[in-house]
Amino acid sequence: MIPSSFLPADYWQSLEINKYDTDFLLSYLFELETPTQTKELISALVVERVRFEQEMILEKRRGSGKIYLPKEKYKIGDELTFPALGWKKGKVLSLRIGKNPEVDEFEVMTVAMEDGNESLFAMGVDEHALNIENKVGDADGEVDLVAVMDSFGSALEEKLATALEAGDELVGIADHWFPRALLVDVNIGHLNLAEAILDMAEGEPLDTAELMKDIDMPEGDNPALTEFSLNYALQEDPRFDEVGSTGKILWCLERLEPEEVRDVPEMLRYTPMDLDRSTLTEEMLALEAKLDDELSKISVEEIPAKTATISLLYPHWRLGTFPISERVRSFFPSAYESPRIRFTFVDGASGKKMPAWVVKENSYVYGLKEWYEEKGLLPGSLIDIRHGKSAGEVIIQAQTHRSKRDWVRTVIAGTDGGLVFATLKHVINANFDDRMILAIPDPEAQDNAWEIAQKSEKQFDTIVRSVMQELTKLNSQGHVHAQELYSALNLLKRCPPAPLFSLLVTRPWAEHVGDLYFHLNDEATIKEEV
Repeated sequence: MIPSSFLPADYWQSLEINKYDTDFLLSYLFELETPTQTKELISALVVERVRFEQEMILEKRRGSGKIYLPKEKYKIGDELTFPALGWKKGKVLSLRIGKNPEVDEFEVMTVAMEDGNESLFAMGVDEHALNIENKVGDADGEVDLVAVMDSFGSALEEKLATALEAGDELVGIADHWFPRALLVDVNIGHLNLAEAILDMAEGEPLDTAELMKDIDMPEGDNPALTEFSLNYALQEDPRFDEVGSTGKILWCLERLEPEEVRDVPEMLRYTPMDLDRSTLTEEMLALEAKLDDELSKISVEEIPAKTATISLLYPHWRLGTFPISERVRSFFPSAYESPRIRFTFVDGASGKKMPAWVVKENSYVYGLKEWYEEKGLLPGSLIDIRHGKSAGEVIIQAQTHRSKRDWVRTVIAGTDGGLVFATLKHVINANFDDRMILAIPDPEAQDNAWEIAQKSEKQFDTIVRSVMQELTKLNSQGHVHAQELYSALNLLKRCPPAPLFSLLVTRPWAEHVGDLYFHLNDEATIKEEV
């Protein structure tokens, strides 16, 4: 028998998908006649690879000499292979008559083994346990499919998907694959009908089954194949966008999707800056993780949280978007291929359902502008999210309370784009982060300040110093916390925490006075400008 360790230790880890594999899967799908997921194809391929490798090993061993079976008779000079001895080889040296009153006539042969020892073996014995020849597929040769999939499944799926995408014979959509040659014909008329149906839906995504009700698709014995064929045709037509989450296919016309979903709004666009993360202190790294900025690509604990709280940053408040930071990513639906995913927010207080969109590549959600206004939220307001009761739903709840007037940091934008900060009383409807809160009494004036800042040629550190100088006027000691500066800076320029923090610890004009509070050193500022 072939032991379960017959494959090299790194076999699955180093496996490369080749033409033999893709040809096997093509034949497998031709026979199955059903669109199949990558994971299922990998399972079939693992079983086939094991069978193939076992067969190759046995063929090699059989080709190296006769296999010793006690019932056979051999002659001097025969080269034999002994399966029961780990497939060791040997050469027959001599023969003699065997003597055993319990066994009929038999012979004994002396064999010179490959390790230099000589051993005695019986031959001509009809009744013997070793007379059953080893075959491929015996229990000791089996590989634990579950263990292979658990350890290497994800990596193998990624390799297979890449190989299949590079080929022509199999086509895929939503992680399902099928031979191109067996696809049901979908013509331009079918696609035009699909466009008309989605037009009537006015931007509301529909699943394939809904579309097929009004499209005269060819009837066949395999409805799943017809649906797959239509899905593939829609995917290849640029008019259509697949916006369903993992395991669910939904179609929408790309031209009917919100502009903020198709193109990243200017307020969320960030031009990466050179950053030496070694300059960041432990305090800064901890604050960076806490701020949940979607532009901060940092690792987080893999233990999924049941709920998360974020403090609204100005650009998200103004646009009606929500950041998908690394900490909150698991709360939102994902997809195998779709760059944009339609899902539903559920108001945790009222149960109201609100359509929303995940923009995967840029890590934000769109669709909350009216809800922010309805709740009377401000930049800095605290919002809780948690998993919904149904797939494709996320529960969102503002930490609202009875309206009251409170003193908060207020932004006054001048016509020249300059900002002035003051502490004024405003109606507050929700809990907020003291260092993030910003009241914006004139959003249009603030929009103008943003636009002016985008056209300005001022350097990053000049903008930071300008904002910092205004914020120091609110503190009797002239100190500004890094988090307050981060919140205020994003009134004029989209910037994650790390570049700002790094700037503060590497510029002489920013003097750290403890606990992430900084003082603007006017003398250093003047020297630097000179």
